[in-house]
Amino acid sequence: MTRGGQDTTGDDPERRCIVTGDVQPKAGLVRFVVSPEGQVFPDLAGKLPGRGIWVTADRELIDKAVKKGLFSRAAKKPVQAPADLSEQVERGQAKRVVEYISLARKAGYAVAGFEKVKGWLADGKAKVLLQASDGSERGKGKLWTPEGGRWFGCLTASELGLAFGRDSVIHGALAAGGLSRRVVEEAAKLTGLRRKDGGTSAEKEL
Repeated sequence: MTRGGQDTTGDDPERRCIVTGDVQPKAGLVRFVVSPEGQVFPDLAGKLPGRGIWVTADRELIDKAVKKGLFSRAAKKPVQAPADLSEQVERGQAKRVVEYISLARKAGYAVAGFEKVKGWLADGKAKVLLQASDGSERGKGKLWTPEGGRWFGCLTASELGLAFGRDSVIHGALAAGGLSRRVVEEAAKLTGLRRKDGGTSAEKEL
């Protein structure tokens, strides 16, 4: 398992974090690229052209890379990394998690609401439990992490609501298959990027 909490198979391509120097699977890192103008941009989808610069999916490490000029060192030339780069990454990553959950819902692999989630858990259908970071701890404590599955609390109630087409959602669940694995990978990365206060919401970006 990577520092960000992702499961690894041993076959995942690996990259070196420019801050820690650790080599780990790409799933636990954020890719950055430098534009022709020398600007550093996050490449969350991993599709932008250019040589990738990798940092572990951790807000403090991204901030350190900016503060210490590590992007310039990695690029072997002067580059400009914005002071709010970690916020940009977090906001974009939260948007990705919301979008993937939404796609899973539309494909029939996700449900929301206490009773529906509880039913999926009881039937062994749920493989991932999603709960809002700002939801009632008492209410969330009545549900449990699926056996052999995962739990994530990195999204707010409003963000989960966006994923399920509602104003607010506290409890959600994903079945095995479909985009569930991708949601797990993206949510694990977001968990490492979020501050204790929940970080920067994706709500205004969607």
